[in-house]
Amino acid sequence: MQLRIRFGALLSLLWCVVNPTFAATQLHAARSASVAQQAAKGDGEVRAFEPSSNVGQIFSLDRAAGGGLYAFDNFSITHEPRAYRPDIGALDFVYHNQEEMTRYLRETVARYPNLTALYSIGKSAQGRDLWVLVVSASPYEHMLGKPDVKYIGNIHGNEAVGRELLLHLIQYLVSSYGSDPYIKWLLDNTRIHILPSLNPDGYAASKEGTCDGGQGRYNSRGFDLNRNFPDYFKQNNKRSQPETEAVKDWISKIQFVLSGSLHGGALVVSYPYDNTPNARLPLSSVFHSYTSQPSLTPDDDVFKHLSLTYANNHGKMSRGVACKTASPSFENGITNGAAWYPLTGGMQDFNYVWHGCMEVTLEVSCCKFPPAYELRKYWDDNQLSLIKFLAEAHRGVQGFVVDPTGNPIERAQLKIKGRDIGFTTTKYGEFWRVLLPGVYKLEVYADGYVPKDVDFMVVEQHPTLLNVTLQPSKRTTPNIVQQPSSSSFNTQQSSMLDTVATHSAGTGSLAVGGGQADRITVHFPDPATGGASMRQPQPQQPAILALPVANGDVARQGTATTNGDRIIFTE
Repeated sequence: MQLRIRFGALLSLLWCVVNPTFAATQLHAARSASVAQQAAKGDGEVRAFEPSSNVGQIFSLDRAAGGGLYAFDNFSITHEPRAYRPDIGALDFVYHNQEEMTRYLRETVARYPNLTALYSIGKSAQGRDLWVLVVSASPYEHMLGKPDVKYIGNIHGNEAVGRELLLHLIQYLVSSYGSDPYIKWLLDNTRIHILPSLNPDGYAASKEGTCDGGQGRYNSRGFDLNRNFPDYFKQNNKRSQPETEAVKDWISKIQFVLSGSLHGGALVVSYPYDNTPNARLPLSSVFHSYTSQPSLTPDDDVFKHLSLTYANNHGKMSRGVACKTASPSFENGITNGAAWYPLTGGMQDFNYVWHGCMEVTLEVSCCKFPPAYELRKYWDDNQLSLIKFLAEAHRGVQGFVVDPTGNPIERAQLKIKGRDIGFTTTKYGEFWRVLLPGVYKLEVYADGYVPKDVDFMVVEQHPTLLNVTLQPSKRTTPNIVQQPSSSSFNTQQSSMLDTVATHSAGTGSLAVGGGQADRITVHFPDPATGGASMRQPQPQQPAILALPVANGDVARQGTATTNGDRIIFTE
């Protein structure tokens, strides 16, 4: 017996030499066993990770005898259930299954009730909730004039890093609100919706440590969810799945301005279009052709800027290093989707074409489901990118479309001249468009109103605030800006997610029910302090265009008045 034990130990030692991953796993398990033994003895010592920010200490504990503490350790030899510890607000770098993720999200809402709200957009094919957590200074109600943005993770069930990154992003945002001026500005002026897992069924079928392959990629019915949306270039005949129906219904109710979808298997930001009129049948998700031509949108400059914002703030992505010898290298860490490989039914094209939402695909890991002990480095690489990308929703032009009495015009259709993909106003008459600095013309149409063109300028420092008044016409104006439609859309507004409450805004207030705004306060980041400064547009005045004072006069018809560092043009 003793000889067999020694022989077994010798074999284990030899296997560790030839397989470093196995050795690391065994070392991790040994450390976990040591911690469990110490906890059982009651000495209270735990393994701690050094935090990468001011979130606070993050602990990994095995269950202590009678103490009610549970392990976050994937390799725990005791196999006790893991749980989020609300008493210290800690989230360890391990993978969380559906039950653990749900518990964490619920307890985060209980811990931060003024910054978070939890809702489900529907259920997976196997009945698991598709949870969304809102992080904002106004989590339960839409903030008038302030954009909604979103992140979606785990659309492919075996691409698991993004799922955990989004949980850690939630943790960072809520815990930094009181101490980080930039995070406070972001949450005060943005509603951030985070869906950590769109494919919980596929995740449940996946296996940690699997870098390639398709196990768990699809939903429980065998459908690739990122090939299941309506397509701009081709008819998509694949039967729509519960998960994609939930997303379509969701984004028909909330007008998202900016979005990111987190994937794995590469290290690159991919931007629309994903498909092309000349694309062949969808290629295998495993074997791609790297000779495709790009398929560029009218907003290609904006999409490249958004992609570079993420890649340049990432720890490694902008270097354009290929994950494998046979894989392509991506210049500056970004690529057009169709130039990488064309696909039909992608989610980012659907967001952009159908709803005017700028979405990109964030490929955040070469390995699709790496070991849990690597998650910390992925968070370190992506933390700044995830935050800076969301702030880009405050770039470009934003404002209101109203009638002569100041009432908002819902579903007015807007288009930037020369950019054929249109967008619409919310039920409060709001609109947003991410644009780079330059001079543009906005075309505005609405049934029953005279069309209007408005020239405006976008600068680098802050968004342009543009309020447009449309005059009624005696005849109905035809829809000139065409948007694709889908019979599956549910256009009924969500009362929980789209309510407006009266609140103080400087010297004025926002009116409830009538849709009018006497004054609203819009905050912009102050580069000098990292905080925020305030400017107060007046939406009731017709066609106000606020521009910074430039060298010399700006020629334009109408009355110009000076207000501090800006010129207000009134038609």
